[in-house]
Amino acid sequence: MAAKSAKTSMYKWEGKNRQGATMSGQMAGQDAALVKAQLRKQGINPTKVRKQGMQLFSAGKKIKPMDIAIFTRQMSTMMKAGVPLLQSFDIIAEGLDNPNMRKLVDAIKQDVAGGNSFAVSLRKHPQYFDDLYCNLVESGEQAGALETLLDRVATYKEKTEALKAKIKKAMNYPMAVVAVAIIVSAILLIKVVPQFQEVFSSFGAELPAFTLFVIGISEYIQSDGWVIVLVAVTAAFIFKHVHRTSEKFRDNVDRALLKAPVVGDIIYKSSVARFGRTLATTFAAGVPLVDALDSVAGATGNVVFKNAVMKIKSDVSSGMQLNFSMRSTNVFPSMALQMTAIGEESGALDDMLEKVALHYEAEVDNAVDSLTALMEPLIMSVLGVLIRGLLIAMYLPIFQLGAGV
Repeated sequence: MAAKSAKTSMYKWEGKNRQGATMSGQMAGQDAALVKAQLRKQGINPTKVRKQGMQLFSAGKKIKPMDIAIFTRQMSTMMKAGVPLLQSFDIIAEGLDNPNMRKLVDAIKQDVAGGNSFAVSLRKHPQYFDDLYCNLVESGEQAGALETLLDRVATYKEKTEALKAKIKKAMNYPMAVVAVAIIVSAILLIKVVPQFQEVFSSFGAELPAFTLFVIGISEYIQSDGWVIVLVAVTAAFIFKHVHRTSEKFRDNVDRALLKAPVVGDIIYKSSVARFGRTLATTFAAGVPLVDALDSVAGATGNVVFKNAVMKIKSDVSSGMQLNFSMRSTNVFPSMALQMTAIGEESGALDDMLEKVALHYEAEVDNAVDSLTALMEPLIMSVLGVLIRGLLIAMYLPIFQLGAGV
């Protein structure tokens, strides 16, 4: 049984080159002695080598999907440059700032060094590398074109994460408007209105109904505002828990989001873009169409499209053309249907699906930019109405008092 490889750590070093110039940097190594030996081979006389400690705020830093996308792009670049696989892991790990990501790359390297294939090593970390990712890497290894497949996977991950970021931006903007409006209103009701209330108590006159209404809200928030906060936090917790545990609830949310104004159109176009991007990537990698549709179903991000893709898989398995099956679902837009039909007729399905993905990714980008441009004046309008309404309610008794003098 082969001995387990020693663990690699990051070391900071300082030294002087052959010309006597002071240099410093970082290097991965199994221990300080080996790092010093490696530096001497490069013509550097090390004066100080110390193990790099875990940073306080980066030690618990999570590995994000974009980290995986960057890793994939780096691996693709290294392989295209002819750098051996194991050496590529060392070079990439040395430049990583996230200790958890560095640990992941090191674990993959140790598996590959132990005799496993790259794809098998990736499958040991399913939380970071899904079946689609691993299947494409495996196809690349078997075909002897790993650098080409890694490039396609890198492009797929980059485009997918960019699309997700746009969707989050579109979803976060309306919530930001509501949050800002609530915070500003709460500050006015808790801090400003009570000051006016003390002034009004000395008037001895009956206050307008609107002013009394605002004062009533202010008094309720001051005395029982914690109830509103508790209900909101509890509702958010219940929603998150049910969404995570109930598939039926998640499906209903997906269907509702597609019907939502403005945001629904963005989610619809993003699902079409994901469909085109995923199917183009898998089909171009040589994955059979029926098998590729399994990966596509999970990548669309919405249950309506997932069900449609599973129906398409069933139809295609029985001999139906892809574009006819897509049309029968009544889910896909006409442009996607026409481009798919052209791709099947011309034998360039992956190119046509790539164009579909690019078109709808651009549509999502434009829709998010339009939403952002629309929300900016809307934020100002909402805040203006709230603040102006509260100020009118507070100054109305003063105006009435002045009119009665």
